[in-house]
Amino acid sequence: MFGNIGTGEIIIILVIILVFFGAKKIPELAQGLGKGMREFRKAAKDIQEDISVDEKKLEDKK
Repeated sequence: MFGNIGTGEIIIILVIILVFFGAKKIPELAQGLGKGMREFRKAAKDIQEDISVDEKKLEDKK
C-alpha cells in the first residue's frame, strides 16, 4: 500500500502529525477522514449502479 515506505518512516510521519495537530485533534481528523472515505465509496457505488442501469437500458433497446 505504501510502496517503499518502511516502518521507521511511518513512525516519523506519525510523530510529525502528532506534533502538528496534537493528541486531541487526531481522533477528530481520523473521524473526518473516515466519513470522507465512506462518502467517496458511496458515491462511487452509486455511479457504478447508474452505469449498470444505463447499460441494461441500452441492451434492452437492441
